[in-house]
Amino acid sequence: MATRQLAPVAPDTSAGSWEQVATREVSKALLYFPPWMVGAFLFGLGWVFHVSLRSDDPQVVAWTTVLITACVIGLTGLTWHQSHARSLTGRAHSTLTTLAGGLWVCAATINGPTSMVTGRLILIGGVTMALSFNIRTVIRTKQIDVQGAIGDPLSFLFGQGAERAGMPAIEAKTTKATAHKVEGDVQLEQGKQTADDLQKKVAYVESGVGLPPGSITTAIDPDDASKAKVTISDPRVMKKPIAWPGPSRPGGSIADALRVGLWQDLDEAMHIIVGHHVQFMGMTGAGKSIGGAWNYLGEIVTRADVAVFAVDITKGKQTLGPLEEALHRLETTKAGAKALLGEIQSKVKERTDQLSAKGLQKWKKGCGLTYWVLWIEEFPDVYDALTDAEQEQFLSLLKAIRSAGGTVVMSLQRSDYTQMPTLARGQLAKMCFGVDSSSDASFGLSERQQDANARPELWTNAQPGMAYLDAPSIPEERVAMPLRTYAWGISGEKFDDERANAEMRAHAAAYPAAAKEVDPGTAAISRLATTAPAKPAQAEPVAPVEVELLAQAAELVVHTQFASASMLQRKLRIPFAQATALIAELQRLDAVGPPRENQAPAVLTPVDELEELIEKIRDGAQADDDSEEDVVSEYLTDPDPDPDVQGGIDDEIPDLDPGDPPWAFTPAEPMTPEARMAALVQLLQDWWDGGRRDFSTGDLNPLWSSTDMTRQWAQKRLRKLRDAGVLGYDDDAQRYLMPERPALN
Repeated sequence: MATRQLAPVAPDTSAGSWEQVATREVSKALLYFPPWMVGAFLFGLGWVFHVSLRSDDPQVVAWTTVLITACVIGLTGLTWHQSHARSLTGRAHSTLTTLAGGLWVCAATINGPTSMVTGRLILIGGVTMALSFNIRTVIRTKQIDVQGAIGDPLSFLFGQGAERAGMPAIEAKTTKATAHKVEGDVQLEQGKQTADDLQKKVAYVESGVGLPPGSITTAIDPDDASKAKVTISDPRVMKKPIAWPGPSRPGGSIADALRVGLWQDLDEAMHIIVGHHVQFMGMTGAGKSIGGAWNYLGEIVTRADVAVFAVDITKGKQTLGPLEEALHRLETTKAGAKALLGEIQSKVKERTDQLSAKGLQKWKKGCGLTYWVLWIEEFPDVYDALTDAEQEQFLSLLKAIRSAGGTVVMSLQRSDYTQMPTLARGQLAKMCFGVDSSSDASFGLSERQQDANARPELWTNAQPGMAYLDAPSIPEERVAMPLRTYAWGISGEKFDDERANAEMRAHAAAYPAAAKEVDPGTAAISRLATTAPAKPAQAEPVAPVEVELLAQAAELVVHTQFASASMLQRKLRIPFAQATALIAELQRLDAVGPPRENQAPAVLTPVDELEELIEKIRDGAQADDDSEEDVVSEYLTDPDPDPDVQGGIDDEIPDLDPGDPPWAFTPAEPMTPEARMAALVQLLQDWWDGGRRDFSTGDLNPLWSSTDMTRQWAQKRLRKLRDAGVLGYDDDAQRYLMPERPALN
């Protein structure tokens, strides 16, 4: 016989659900009861006073009236004082209600609560007052208290959001309000809440008020642990790129703040970079190059007392190339990067000794030494190229160069423990651009930024130039506030990389490194970029302007309304010098305006006049062809000086006279080892003086082709120079390095 099992019965939750609904609705209804209860209380109070204080003696009635009136005035004043946090309308409403209720109690005490006057007043006036408070409750519940927001915006917003976020006891007060932000102080529940608790609830407060994510930033109050400082701004104003406005203090000192962008509240982001190192981190396309490197370096190179040494062995001159004329040195090879780091290391002690002699513990504006900024793009590639000993030297350099007057900036995509040494990470200020995930963000943000819920993963690379910055000189309340760096090459709202490169080249040319006065130690390390204007005699010849090429250039310039030699170089696939000649020819034809500082020349020809310009170009070329004469005859005007001397291709060439006595060649005397060594060192010194810092054995070919020196002899001597520490050697590139100018000892 089959056994029968009892099936489990699901609990009936309908009763509980109805109870919850009923409780919720009753709670809502109870919000409207207090005004009616106050009206009933006033009626009862008037009846009690009338029964207990009634008198037929006029003097007693007079004194009773005076006392009750005085109490009413006191309560009215107290109501006005205690309702200061409300809007003016709410404050007046509460105060007038207190006054009216008190005066009615006074009248009811004398005449009774049900007399013709007092009875009608409590019935009509009481109902009106109760309904007015109910209306205010409805408005406040539906979040349409506009006057409250105008009276104190921060108090209004936090009164709505903080309560919904589970922090009903806090009080907020506006300290500053502008068109773009609201700043204020928040009083937390003493003994139960801190600024950290508020920071953790920020996202919930934003949700409770319906603000966009990232609208609220908080900071601790250094004077009171029960308070916090709050700023509310609109993050949506930063979605569009902001064009670079130009240098903030050209000709000033690097000790003055750099303007690197705009905060979310549209205040300028100012950063004093002196005295600390900086890490730039962000994913590909997040704006580290244009927004980070170009904004900072665009400001730095305009300062008079700073030199920039830059390294990029990954992208070469793609990022820093347009800035090269304003840099004191740019290295794009592993050997060059190693040599630069070694030379900087060798000068640190010399600089600290110079500062010590002046009684200084660190670099100071006007101390006589040029401040150094060492800028390293794609830092992991540079660090991996160093040997173990060189890596130790670099970490030592990080600690020492700050006292010697220098800042190191390291840019990379992900600063995890495989990309950035721990010893270096602890010494870096943090600038974090958009990243792919919150785990990546943890490597680019400081602890303060993480505690304040900074979230660069919201941007990824969709908003290039957005960043967080935590560094010395940045106010506490801004370390978790987003900023947007300036953009170069903006046409309308679009980015043009050709225009950006042209603008940066023009900017660098306006502030060339060669024009700065630097100290001898800085000059010894510098390798200034050579430009065509500096050596006009060695400039490459420019081919004559071709008519059809000029017509194509005119079409490009007029259609884009942008007169850039870099653009013509790319679009027409021609040398830069030829592209510059085309721009000059268009200027001669008045199609393009004269050169302008920090920007490309203006295009003077509108699109609808392009055909006329091209026709003018071709007509001018035809006129030049018609006026040409026999150019060859111009150079054959001189007569033949000896017309009798004739020569043919098959004529015999007579031998030279053997001489009397016959001529003989004396064999050359062999060089002594000392002479060979002197010739070798002299060649190395010539290379050093010319700016060269590395070479291979094959580069010594001029020695053994012009002397009796052999390749084997030279290799032995180079090994001895390596063992003596005069030369270094790069095993990867298999090239000799010259850390200092070789000397013949």
